[in-house]
Amino acid sequence: MAKKFTQTPQIDGMERAKRKVFLAATLVTCAAAAIVFAFYHLVQLGGSRIDQMRASATYDISEMESRIRAAGEDIIRHQHNEALKTVQTTYSIEQAEELLTPDMWSELGAWIEIPAGEFIMGTDRHLANDQDKPAHRASTDAYEIRKYPVTNAEYARFVADTKHRPPLHWSGGRMRPGDLLAPVTMVSWYDAAGYCQWVDARLPREAEWEKAARGEDGRRWPWGNLMDADNLNTYYSVGSATDVTRYPTGKSPYGVHDMAGNVSEWTADEFVAYQGADAQAELFIPKVGRATTTLDKSLKVVDLVEVEATYVVMRGGSFKSDPFATSAYHRNYSFPHYASDFYGFRCSKNIADEKG
Repeated sequence: MAKKFTQTPQIDGMERAKRKVFLAATLVTCAAAAIVFAFYHLVQLGGSRIDQMRASATYDISEMESRIRAAGEDIIRHQHNEALKTVQTTYSIEQAEELLTPDMWSELGAWIEIPAGEFIMGTDRHLANDQDKPAHRASTDAYEIRKYPVTNAEYARFVADTKHRPPLHWSGGRMRPGDLLAPVTMVSWYDAAGYCQWVDARLPREAEWEKAARGEDGRRWPWGNLMDADNLNTYYSVGSATDVTRYPTGKSPYGVHDMAGNVSEWTADEFVAYQGADAQAELFIPKVGRATTTLDKSLKVVDLVEVEATYVVMRGGSFKSDPFATSAYHRNYSFPHYASDFYGFRCSKNIADEKG
């Protein structure tokens, strides 16, 4: 029996051209669909991040414009502060002592003992800043740290006793009556170090600050791993520094208060990368904004220019920070001679020094 063969139909040139056009159109459509899907996915991720920020905010987002300070305002305030070398009118030692009751002086001056040992420092969180990475084991000797940041009332005693320059926002060398228990601000690193020396102490080392804030279990905030707006003053929820005793539920595992939000605190350490960090070296090089040409000066445009200086680490975020910058592992930094209305500090000391 003879085999039958089916002959493949011939495709003319016009049909072949149509099929090529159809194939090309299909490929373009698939590529466009892939791009649209990728863009949609990115939008979803961005939306998720925004929702996360909104959920963590401590005020209505619609009020944001009324809560943001003008760019450069604190720099101008600091320039005025640096020009204020001496103030003739300020507190006498007796007047400073009378600002608070003996019980309140005792409470503000309380020290918390932190035991020697290891703790988790830094983080591996994907969205964390590069300077905060990696998570690693760090160790400290036993030390003591102040229960609260240094307040205006405490700083008034320092000013009265040493004739040190008062902060700028003290009109005529005196604070506003309602600011007695608020952390002192508009203080440079040198001002803070001078105060600590006055009380026979020092600024806390960066590792000491972080250990006191987060304990040994690597928690994100002093109270745990979830943002709780009732535990801190941040994200312009109040708009200014608040009393250091206002948020007792935000205390750390060791009982140290106000280590998230309110004011960003000076530490003793230079801002350098952690060992094994992937952060770019450029991040840790001090820079200032300068207008390098006449045109830039007229347009008020500046370039970041490297300078011979040192950044110092600051910790805790502030009343201006977004909630994520108040994480106990987050590292901020500033020039030591700068000051601002959200720069504050607390003191630390070696237990051996005290007992020896």
